[in-house]
Amino acid sequence: MRVAVVGAGIVGVCSAYELAADGHDVTVFEQRGSAAAEGSFANGGLAAPGQPLLWGTAASPWRMLSRILSRNTPLRLNARLDAGTLAWLWRWWRASQTASMRRNQGRLHRLAAYSRSRQHHLTHGLQLDYERAEGCLVLLRTAKESTRAEPGLGLLNDLGVRFQRVDASRCLAIEPGLNADGPLHSGIHFTHEEVGNCRQFALLLREEAERLGAKFRFHTRVQSLEPGTTPRITRIYTPKEESTWMSAEASRAEGPATDVLPFEPETQSFDAVLVCAAVGSRELLLKHGLRLPLLPVYGYSVTAPLRKLDIHPDIGPRAAVLDAGLGLTISRLGSRLRVAGGAELGGAVQGHKRTMLDTLYKSLHDWFPGAAHMSQAQVWKGARPTLPDGPPLLGASGLPGIWLNLGHGDHGWALACGSARLLADLMAGRPPAIELEGLGLDRLRH
Repeated sequence: MRVAVVGAGIVGVCSAYELAADGHDVTVFEQRGSAAAEGSFANGGLAAPGQPLLWGTAASPWRMLSRILSRNTPLRLNARLDAGTLAWLWRWWRASQTASMRRNQGRLHRLAAYSRSRQHHLTHGLQLDYERAEGCLVLLRTAKESTRAEPGLGLLNDLGVRFQRVDASRCLAIEPGLNADGPLHSGIHFTHEEVGNCRQFALLLREEAERLGAKFRFHTRVQSLEPGTTPRITRIYTPKEESTWMSAEASRAEGPATDVLPFEPETQSFDAVLVCAAVGSRELLLKHGLRLPLLPVYGYSVTAPLRKLDIHPDIGPRAAVLDAGLGLTISRLGSRLRVAGGAELGGAVQGHKRTMLDTLYKSLHDWFPGAAHMSQAQVWKGARPTLPDGPPLLGASGLPGIWLNLGHGDHGWALACGSARLLADLMAGRPPAIELEGLGLDRLRH
């Protein structure tokens, strides 16, 4: 089949590879200047099947709202919320009730566990060399935080996820770089979870997809879709100065950005179109009556080089550390440290909230003071397309020739490889490797 993939984030790149590996003629359209340039660019890097369950089950709607009002919180509501955001919040509130939440967290775990298996298969089979480390230590500041984690741990036990409850001294043995004087009560250690550089993985997999014949068209915005037996897309080329280009170095590292294309819109036919365009998918599909409750939930990260101290060789984290109280991840990516997280609803990607960044800096100072060269820190903010109940949308859209792989929220890196393989199987008419109950459009109609 001739397949168009709309969007070259981590989900779009993985989808392009899997479709090309199946022998399809794949063309990827991306409005930015490189792959993984938006929500996949500088995320926390935690690819861990257990984490969505642990914190989703432990966080009631009332607790989430109380955290929004707290001073040191990674959760923020923009002061001017539109009707769409308020409607999304209402659906999120309903989905946050215990029974619904447990059901959706189970769906997330099923997909995440399969995705981790597929990611390992690709990493080893293709010999992808990217920054990664195994292990995730959840830090609990108080006895109250430890108690709040119990419901999530019960669900993890039911699903066979392996973890260890550890005391403060054991936490310091697992992560010797931790601040020994920090506010640490206890921890939860996941030895089989891992952290990795999402963007590095995406760039490497893009190269593999191109070796299989996939074509990437950057600086190219898809203006509209036309469903049908041979669905069509209308696209327009936007030059570099009119789009987000990361840097001259990024351009040289990735080679030619795209073919030379005309500045007028062009229409092209395919056998199938797979929509992975993050929040932009909403507008493309709305024109055809498909109203998706996708909301951009903005996350932040700060990345800085680690210091090199002979007297303290274990400076910084060895792998991933999760600050349970603030809901932030501190991870090691090669010779750099990254603290990431947050959930800002409303607003725009251009404006940075100082209070959000202050929370990231506080967590870093609490656990790894002086570990990084903060004068060289890079600050990032990205939109994560999120559905109110949590799981993504995978499969047929109900529109002829149009398929969906979107709405992964802040779990995109953990879910991308599995989601892509499942879509490739569905589009080829093969039975999927796992049960897809609750991962399609049907759940939004109930």
